[in-house]
Amino acid sequence: MSLGNRIALSRRHALGLGLGAATAGLLSPGQARAAIPAGTVLKVGDQKGGVQSVIEAAGLLSDLPYRIEWSQFPSAAPLLEALNAGAIEVGYAGDAPTTFALAAGTPAKIIGAVRSNPQSTTILVPGASPIRSVADLKGKTIGTGRGSIGHYLVLATLKANGLKPDDVKIAFLLPSDAKSALAAGSVDAWSSWGIYVSQALLVDGARAVVTGTGLMSGLSYQSATLDAIATKREALVDLIHRFAAARLWALENSNAYADIWARTVGVDPAIARHTFGVERARPVALDGAVIAEQQATSDLWREFGIIPKRLDAAAIFDPSFNGALPV
Repeated sequence: MSLGNRIALSRRHALGLGLGAATAGLLSPGQARAAIPAGTVLKVGDQKGGVQSVIEAAGLLSDLPYRIEWSQFPSAAPLLEALNAGAIEVGYAGDAPTTFALAAGTPAKIIGAVRSNPQSTTILVPGASPIRSVADLKGKTIGTGRGSIGHYLVLATLKANGLKPDDVKIAFLLPSDAKSALAAGSVDAWSSWGIYVSQALLVDGARAVVTGTGLMSGLSYQSATLDAIATKREALVDLIHRFAAARLWALENSNAYADIWARTVGVDPAIARHTFGVERARPVALDGAVIAEQQATSDLWREFGIIPKRLDAAAIFDPSFNGALPV
């Protein structure tokens, strides 16, 4: 079956779930095109096709009243650097790296949120490693991305277990480099997330020592530049709506979506199914609970000296986009 046919089938699934009605208010071609100026282009940053593929799989990427220029990144750090530089106008990243970037002065605000199972962020060790507990990590080197959700998990784990920052050494590496370093033995553990964790567990024989359960919020965000919010608001509203509707579709069609995504990015479908089966990502409103959790995330960054001063979490959200969520 071609990708186009799979997408058409997925669209029928979405309509069967009532997503056609849910999206009608913003996705009706006449209404959307009237609100969005002709020729509008939205520069969207994505990680390994996660946003693009789910919207496409749900059948909600056709008939856009604007054009999307997609940029794919291996992790949050380069995506958020591109957001800061204005190379993209909106991008999807976890709460920890988003905090790191916005606290550093990236001219953007959070306009949408998704909550996943925190278990999908994990500190891994090789299967034959003698490391069996958090205590065994003392004195060891852990690979992860600076400012990433993996970095956050390391610090949250240290705090929860009464360990000091210098009880472990953190090697800041991109996911592909951290994976290689773990295999070569140049790091003792790897703190990672999502598809990288599933590959390590299912293919590389790695073991989980710690997961983010009870230590992390599981939140990820769509953040947009202040300029895009001011000049392309209706296009951003439409994108947030499509993404949220697609995520709801994926919850009901997890295996179908995993198979489509796996073929799109070239991974084993079993790995994709494992990833999405654990994550169970769903859209959530930017409400008081989300802001409070974000404050706790930023406060931990501040406590460990990762950001220079306390960040007022409420100031980095734009809750006016909550109206874009499907009813």
